[in-house]
Amino acid sequence: MKKSLFISLFCFVLSFTCLMCGIGAGILKNNNEAEEPVTTVATQPTTESPTVTIDSKEPLTLEQGDAKVITLTQSDQELLTEWTSSDEKIVSVDDGGRVDALSIGTATITAHLSENKKIDCEITVTEAQEKSKDIFSTSIKANSDVLEDNINDGSGQNPYAIYVNRQMNCVTVYTYDDDGAYTVPVRAMVCSCGENNGTIKGEFGIYFKKEWQPLYENVYGHYTSGISGDYLFHSVPYYTPSPDDLEVEEFNKLGTSASLGCVRMATSDVKWIYDNCPHNTFIKIYDDENPGPLGKPETIRITNMSCGWDPTDDNKNNPYYDKRPEITGVEDCTISKGGTFSPLGGVKAYDTCSNDITDKISVTGNVVTSHTGKYKVTYSVTDVLNRTTSVDIYVTVE
Repeated sequence: MKKSLFISLFCFVLSFTCLMCGIGAGILKNNNEAEEPVTTVATQPTTESPTVTIDSKEPLTLEQGDAKVITLTQSDQELLTEWTSSDEKIVSVDDGGRVDALSIGTATITAHLSENKKIDCEITVTEAQEKSKDIFSTSIKANSDVLEDNINDGSGQNPYAIYVNRQMNCVTVYTYDDDGAYTVPVRAMVCSCGENNGTIKGEFGIYFKKEWQPLYENVYGHYTSGISGDYLFHSVPYYTPSPDDLEVEEFNKLGTSASLGCVRMATSDVKWIYDNCPHNTFIKIYDDENPGPLGKPETIRITNMSCGWDPTDDNKNNPYYDKRPEITGVEDCTISKGGTFSPLGGVKAYDTCSNDITDKISVTGNVVTSHTGKYKVTYSVTDVLNRTTSVDIYVTVE
C-alpha cells in the first residue's frame, strides 16, 4: 500500500466572547484514504486550514526555530508506539508528533506503529529569515527592497514623499517607482491631526527641523519637522523639553483628531521623519475615507498614567525600553489518561503597556489525552510594538 503524507495546519485563538483554539498541524498517512485526525490539544472547536499533500520523497522544510505538529490518522494513532528523530540535534519530536526545528540540516521523523510498521517524514531545516528588529514603532512597513534600491541608486532623488490623510489620522510614506513617481508605499504611521479639520490641506515641503520646539499652551514638541508656518510634525506634547514629561492623556488620543492643527505622532514615528526625510521632502495633506494602501496601524495605550515616557521612545532610559508582553496562567501539568486538557483555560496575555491582548495568544502543541506521554506546548504572543514573548510548558499524560 503506497504511503503518502498529508499536512494540515491549525491555529489557536482565544477571544473574549468565545474560546476558539486550533493547532498548527500536519497529518501523516499510510494510505490514500482521507480520515479525520485524532483528538488534539483542543477540546473546543478548531479551525482547519486546507490540507496539503506532500510527496513522501520530498522533505518538509522548516526554518530554524519553527515548530509544527504532525498528527496521525485515527487508525494509525491507535497503532502508534512511539515517535523518533534520526538526529535530535536537528529536529526533536515529542509524544504528540510536535517537531521542533533546532539546527540547519536534514533528519527523518518516524512514527513507529505496531506490527512492525512505520511512517517516515524527512524534514529539512533551513536558516531562519531575519525578523523585523523594530520593537518601538507600531508602523506598518512594506516594499523594503524597492526602498533600499532607491536609497542606494546614486540618483540623488529624495527617496520619500509624505502623505497625511487628515480624515483618517494616518500618514503614509511613499518611495518612487521606475518612472520616478512616488507610488510605492513603504511605511504607514498613525497620527492625530487637528480637531474640527484644524490641520491645513494642500501640498508642502519640510522647511525646518528642531529637536525640541516650543508649542502653544506652554508645551513642547519633540523631533519637530516644519510643514508650513506654524503647522508641524511633532510628538505628542511634553510639559517640559524632557523625554520623561509626556502629556500621557494626549498620547492615548493618537489615531483621533486631537491637536490644535499640527500632525502629532508617536515619538518613534516622528523621529523617523526627523531622521530620514530631509528639507523639501514633499508633503501632501488630504482627506479620504481610505486610510491608505497599507491601512492604518494599531495604537498602543498607556495604562500607567504616572509614567511620563512615550513607550515608543528608543531612549535607553525609557522604563518601557526592555519591557515585553507577559503571559500568565501557564505551567506544567499532569493529567490522567482519558482526561481533558484545556489549553487556554485561565491563560492571559498583556502587552508592553499592560493592556489585555489575550485574544492574540497562539498555541503550538498536540496533547493526545488518550495516550500516555509527555507533550510540549508553546504559548506565544506579539504586541503592536512587534515585541514577542513565548512560554513553553510540558503536559504529562499518565
